[in-house]
Amino acid sequence: MKTLLELITIEMETAFENAGYDRELARVTLSNRPDLCEYQCNGAMAGAKRYKKAPFMIAEDVASRLENSACFSSVDVVKPGFINLKLSPDYVAAYLNDMAADEKLGVEEEKNPKTIIIDYGGPNVAKPLHVGHLRSAIIGESIKRIARFKGHHVTGDIHLGDWGYQMGLIITELKKRKPDLPYFDENFTGDYPEEAPFTIGELEEIYPTASAYAKEHEDYREEALHATYLLQNGDRGCTAIWKHIMAVSVADLKKNYERLNVHFDLWKGEADAQKFIPDMVQMLKDKGYARYDDGALVVDVQEETDNKEVPPCMILKSDGAALYDTTDLATLVDREQEFHPDQVIYVVDKRQELHFIQVFRCAKKTGIVPQETELTFLGFGTMNGKDGKPFKTREGGVMRLENLIREIEDEMYKKIMDNRTVDESEARKTARTVGLAAIKYGDLSNQASKDYIFDVDRFTSFEGNTGPYILYTIVRIKSILAKYEEMGGSIADLKIPAPAGEYEKALMLQALKFNDVINTVYEETAPHKICAYIYDLANEFNKFYHETKILAEEDGARRKGYISLLVLTKRVLETCIGLLGFEAPERM
Repeated sequence: MKTLLELITIEMETAFENAGYDRELARVTLSNRPDLCEYQCNGAMAGAKRYKKAPFMIAEDVASRLENSACFSSVDVVKPGFINLKLSPDYVAAYLNDMAADEKLGVEEEKNPKTIIIDYGGPNVAKPLHVGHLRSAIIGESIKRIARFKGHHVTGDIHLGDWGYQMGLIITELKKRKPDLPYFDENFTGDYPEEAPFTIGELEEIYPTASAYAKEHEDYREEALHATYLLQNGDRGCTAIWKHIMAVSVADLKKNYERLNVHFDLWKGEADAQKFIPDMVQMLKDKGYARYDDGALVVDVQEETDNKEVPPCMILKSDGAALYDTTDLATLVDREQEFHPDQVIYVVDKRQELHFIQVFRCAKKTGIVPQETELTFLGFGTMNGKDGKPFKTREGGVMRLENLIREIEDEMYKKIMDNRTVDESEARKTARTVGLAAIKYGDLSNQASKDYIFDVDRFTSFEGNTGPYILYTIVRIKSILAKYEEMGGSIADLKIPAPAGEYEKALMLQALKFNDVINTVYEETAPHKICAYIYDLANEFNKFYHETKILAEEDGARRKGYISLLVLTKRVLETCIGLLGFEAPERM
């Protein structure tokens, strides 16, 4: 179904046209003075010069064509030519009932759905997830859900860092510690063990130890580089160790991402792109796109309109080694062959913007992807502590993600137990649900590109613009509906009547913005606008709740009307938090 703003605009376009003016002048916006009206149209101001007529007269002409409109309860012209609009209560109720009858609350799926790949996550294997991985996972998951809600075919790819020097370091350190393992015996021809020769805990200790040692010992570093070379050239023993590293790491990553309610359709990494590199490099040479610069193979991506220098995209280093540019381009080759995507969205740190400008331009220039393919860089800002610096542990180190989650859950558990409304086991379960909402809402309520302060005290508060506040509102609605059913009422097949009071209408007006909000959020790739919307919706509900005797209303029909509005409000809120990637508990 059309959004309310679209319907109002159509009504105004007809009025402008019937009054003898251009339909394009009938642009309608939300009122910036809600005390005066709900929507407004300033088209008469824009038409004054064109029609050589006072804007007030144009506005009056248009308003006269709306006297019998079923859409508006009042149309007021205010000098110098503003048209102030208030919606008819019956019209509002009818629209909300249409929303309630629709599975997606009136949001229309795209008529021509896109095939979209979202590249998010990007952790390195053999390393624990830390707070630096949080934003990519949370933002990417939400964007994936929003695009799917709009009917697009979306594939989420974690794009693991699973190739290169770090693997050589791990293999070298493992050989140093356990030289008798069969992987290091050149004469071994049997089957390698199925079980990895290390646990995830050992693996996470091996890499930093090896990395630090290599910086101090050149011979060790050379050995690690050689192990990397052997792996990348198919050495049997190194490949077997690499497979163990992947199996152990991915199992641990899946467990941690599951705690974040983040899910990937593809668990591919840089290693999957390697087989595409030789042919891609040869193509770049054969077609004259690539040139040598001080021994390195590069593709020029500078454009005439650039105000500053954009360095060439480096395909191979002077020693023939591939780089991130190479891997990302080869990954696009893979994605083009398998999916033919209409759009690829990269959810990564905004400090990588130049890298992606180079890669995108190179991919388009060389035909790796068609010109019409949208390559979208969604760069996010850093998550900082209260000191304004990147979030750290109390000891000054990078905080592991699982420790951050545990800290939030423990804080929520304390607050829930302070209320003493649930037993301990239920409190723990609820703390996990509310804690995840605190983390995700705390992140997503900020515009992705901006840095933000991760404030545990504020994010776990049940008051203000927080995830727990939103969940508390949903739980409050659930409680009212449950009590209504205990009183013998049914929430099935209810209809929302025209609002009888200002708080009821205010809640209705907020609920019916849902479609417009979702469309804007998708078009602008802006999950933070869902947060802003549900915070306003929760506020309007709570005002309505405090000013209205919902269950104590003596008029049975009016009470049913209240309940039907609550049912819809709950659906809207739950749909929105689902798009953000979390859910509400039954009690808090």
